[in-house]
Amino acid sequence: MRDFLKGVRFFGQGLGILLRSPKLLLIGALPVVLTTALLTGGVIALAYWIDDLATLITPFADDWARVWQMIVRIAAGVAVFGAAMVIGMVSFSALTLALGGPFYEHIAEKVEDDLGGAPSEAELPWWRLLWMGLRDGVLLMLRSLMFTIPLFVAGFVPVLGQTVVPVLVALVAAWFLALELVAVSFYRRGMDLRQRRLALRKRRGLALGLGLPASLLCLIPLLAIIVFPIAFVGGVLVARDVLRAESAPVG
Repeated sequence: MRDFLKGVRFFGQGLGILLRSPKLLLIGALPVVLTTALLTGGVIALAYWIDDLATLITPFADDWARVWQMIVRIAAGVAVFGAAMVIGMVSFSALTLALGGPFYEHIAEKVEDDLGGAPSEAELPWWRLLWMGLRDGVLLMLRSLMFTIPLFVAGFVPVLGQTVVPVLVALVAAWFLALELVAVSFYRRGMDLRQRRLALRKRRGLALGLGLPASLLCLIPLLAIIVFPIAFVGGVLVARDVLRAESAPVG
């Protein structure tokens, strides 16, 4: 619980840092706006073409009675649209960080320079940061879907689906968001996804303390534009704390 509260405090400190430097807040908001626009455009396009797509994936129903054909294709359309929405929500942070790699690397560098103890490694080329962000983002998205899809199905179970499942969904979302938010700080130290996951696993409460308020607030339409940069700075603080503890001498 102490680590969890510390993670929440880091989220609040991220807000304080960006309020003192509005330019960084603007820089961090730009990739969120771009990602939101891309995903919104994708949802609109999917909604427009959903009838044709439902027909395309249900050729077996071409010769069925009109009523049954309509039922099957409506169900297929709802399933495809629902799956797309889940994938969009799961991939939002990974896509934002990948598209805004240079922006967030600049923010991380500025925050760590101000706090002291910044890593001495050379800056990563933008194309390498983009590739690492996309690669690790896809891996994390697939891992997240392994939990999200069964929980989505479990949500239809009476009582359990309205009590336990929403809590588990929130915790899963918080964990994977936290893994994304600390990514740039680990990249700047030459550490990959496996090392990041192992380091945060030892401080799971700290990661959830950052990821839970961030993921819940990002559910509010348009608020993510402000929340995500705040959470990212909180991720820089979490990464520093985790890595400092890792390098501290034992005893």
